[in-house]
Amino acid sequence: MAMHSEPEIRSDKVTPPAIFLMGPTASGKTAVALELANQLPVEIISVDSAQIYRRMNIGTAKPDTGTRLRYPHHLIDIIDPTESYSAARFRDEAVSIMDDIVSRGRVPLLVGGTMLYFKALREGLNDLPSADDATRLMIESLAQEAGWPALHEELSRIDAAAAGRIDTNDAQRIQRALEIHYLTGKTMSELLEETSPEHLKFQVSAIALIPSDRAQLHSRIESRFEEMLELGLIGEVRELRDQFDLTPDMPSMRCVGYRQTWQYLDGELGLTGLREKGVAATRQLAKRQLTWLRRMDDLIEFDCLLEDLPERVCETLSERLADHT
Repeated sequence: MAMHSEPEIRSDKVTPPAIFLMGPTASGKTAVALELANQLPVEIISVDSAQIYRRMNIGTAKPDTGTRLRYPHHLIDIIDPTESYSAARFRDEAVSIMDDIVSRGRVPLLVGGTMLYFKALREGLNDLPSADDATRLMIESLAQEAGWPALHEELSRIDAAAAGRIDTNDAQRIQRALEIHYLTGKTMSELLEETSPEHLKFQVSAIALIPSDRAQLHSRIESRFEEMLELGLIGEVRELRDQFDLTPDMPSMRCVGYRQTWQYLDGELGLTGLREKGVAATRQLAKRQLTWLRRMDDLIEFDCLLEDLPERVCETLSERLADHT
């Protein structure tokens, strides 16, 4: 069963229930979600910043067409790879879908590994400025000249608190923190302290799939990346480059697996290098996801390596939702 004592769920009939199913890549979230969809009155909402993109199927490990016909997934295939998407937009769309699911007497089941989206849902978002294309282009130009670590040093001078939370090569987050400062004259840390975000009006059961043996998760990641290559990841990225006006700096092409495949197609990596870099990047992603989970409160943790994991999670949630469904 759960790896530690479960937090109590309040018997508040006014606040509808929702399920968050979280875990690192290759932790078995899809199998658990489908078992829950078989046994409980739930509808699945994807919480995945890569599965939002159309035509990006193999490298994002999207559920196949048959699975999605039987178990519809919300917030999959909603934008083209050339478009941008934000945590704020995700929160607005997810809350609207959750309300609609509840209105039909069902329970929202939010499944994925994009922890920033889960955080935005559970804690709300602060009133930060929208993205500005001209400012971002200016920052990207600076990065091309000096490199992202240099811009991270600049951020450290401007906003040491934010820089301390951001890796020196995390281009997307460095860019956003600098953009906020250039647009507002204030640091991101200052703005986060000034505003009071709206919290989610749902009774959340938060499930975290955590590996008891990190080495076994790494082995799963390696096998999964090899399977993606066998399924045609290289061909998928080649077709995306042919069909869309893409650049390697776009959020879609910065996704794990796609960035490395792009480098392979540009001749920067050989096939062995693609495998090594792709697996290493995926392991780093899993590490970041686990770090996010360790910072979250009120989690019901399960060992994702258990053979009967879907059944155990389903049993626990059946009990917790008994008074609400």
